[in-house]
Amino acid sequence: MDRTLKALSLLLSYPTRELQAAMPEIGGVLAADSRLTAAARRDLRPLVEALGGRDIYDLEEQYVMLFDRSRTLSLNLFEHVHGESRDRGGAMVSLLETYRAGGFDPVTSELPDHLPVLLEFLSMRPFAEVQETLADAAHIFEALSARLVRRESPYAPAFAALLQLSGAKADREAVAELLDQPEVDPNDLEALDEVWEESEVRFGPDPNAGCPISRDILARMDQPITPAPDVAAE
Repeated sequence: MDRTLKALSLLLSYPTRELQAAMPEIGGVLAADSRLTAAARRDLRPLVEALGGRDIYDLEEQYVMLFDRSRTLSLNLFEHVHGESRDRGGAMVSLLETYRAGGFDPVTSELPDHLPVLLEFLSMRPFAEVQETLADAAHIFEALSARLVRRESPYAPAFAALLQLSGAKADREAVAELLDQPEVDPNDLEALDEVWEESEVRFGPDPNAGCPISRDILARMDQPITPAPDVAAE
């Protein structure tokens, strides 16, 4: 298992007391991974410390306000590509097939494209496949990181770390397109209802059914990427 991907999956999961108790080990895993630069590892410390030491109810509220009540910060990756269109349903079915073909059966109420779920799956895959899959989502990671930096959120470095692990540079135009999407005040419930009022996600037979590898599924994001130089430890 790739312990760093598993650690990042846990960092981006809904906070629990069990997660808080595991923070010293999670922080140790991230601090020891030389695939991340020294700066990237250092930047992750405030998030690890916050999740390990802050009041659990404050952490839960912060998480919901960021990731559950803001569409532009959604951790469901296909949300940033397909929205709530029927295309997303087909992509979701294919992703489930990939999980099952890889012997992975997520036990969660989250959708298959939820980033912590995907990272848990990738933690059990060869790193070459991991990099290809993360590279397909590079523009999403960079946009999420930028939005979280604006909010001075300690979660921002987690997405910067994923981008670094991908070994890719995000396409500038794709990032700009995502950042152009308006943000809604998470306290404005009426505005939130209007934003989320779109077509229902449908799950059903996929006309292109099969068992493609996860990179082929995330490639539905269809955004060009430019390889970055190998990242060396500082």
